Amino acid sequence: MDEKLLHKMIQKCFLQYNHNLESVPLTKEEYLDLLVEIKQVLAINPNENLYDIINDLVYEYLTK
Repeated sequence: MDEKLLHKMIQKCFLQYNHNLESVPLTKEEYLDLLVEIKQVLAINPNENLYDIINDLVYEYLTK
C-alpha cells in the first residue's frame, strides 16, 4: 500500500474534524503508528473499506 496515499488520507480525515494542515496533531512517529495500525486492520479484514478504517482510527486517536 502506498504510504504517501495513506498519509494524505489521514490528513484529509483530520481536516474533517476541523483541523487545518498546520494543526494536525500528529508527529512523524504517530503517523507511522497509524500506518502500521491501518495495515494490520487491512491484513485481518481485507474486505473492509479503507476510508472507514482510517476514519475509525483517526476518531479513536482524537478521543484518547
